[in-house]
Amino acid sequence: MIDLNNIDELARRLSGLVPAGLRESREELQENFKAVLQSGLSKLDLVTREEFDVQRAVLLRTREKLEALEALVQQLERPPGAPADAAGVDATH
Repeated sequence: MIDLNNIDELARRLSGLVPAGLRESREELQENFKAVLQSGLSKLDLVTREEFDVQRAVLLRTREKLEALEALVQQLERPPGAPADAAGVDATH
């Protein structure tokens, strides 16, 4: 999930942009900004950087395994005595 400190900082920055005449209600605006940001972000399907990195590593390992299995299938489909680079090549096309 998103770090609440980042949301607090963004809410503070937004409330700092409010014109001077409205500064009396700055704390109230800051809380409203924070609530709106939290509500909007909670509706998004977000993951943490750590979760993303874990899934990326899983995908890379899966891709490596797939490539190894594809090479093994090509080797097993090769007729005995056929050259290694002829695997998977259709001579009719």
